Amino acid sequence: MYSIILTIHSYLAFAALFLLGFAAINGITGSTSERSFEEKHAKVNKFALIATHTMFLLGLVLLFVSPGAQVAFADMKLTMKDSILRKAYVEHPTINLIAVVLVTIGNARVKRAVGNGRKFKQTAIFFGLALVLILSRIPWSTWLG
Repeated sequence: MYSIILTIHSYLAFAALFLLGFAAINGITGSTSERSFEEKHAKVNKFALIATHTMFLLGLVLLFVSPGAQVAFADMKLTMKDSILRKAYVEHPTINLIAVVLVTIGNARVKRAVGNGRKFKQTAIFFGLALVLILSRIPWSTWLG
């Protein structure tokens, strides 16, 4: 079961990163042009929100059933001294929680924003920051290795 959830979490990460990137690019290009914020832009934001939330929930499940997490949580002093364990079991979930919160706040602010430029700007800021945060804490060596 652990390996199935890990595989789904990894593949969903590709989808979430793609959707966050697409939303951020939409936000940047839209805020620098005179385009109108349409339903298709809101849908990209919504799908990015769903993908990041689902990925995070699966990550939480992994955090509690992972054999490595059991070892890491048994001795937090050792975990904090080991950069690989710290990144995997402390930094990765914490930074991704912040990214999910940014996506959630960004999506809510885009819905309430008045004017196309503000909607695109909110999308660029919040979804772009979330993308950067997630990219910064991906365990590249284990994900692509």
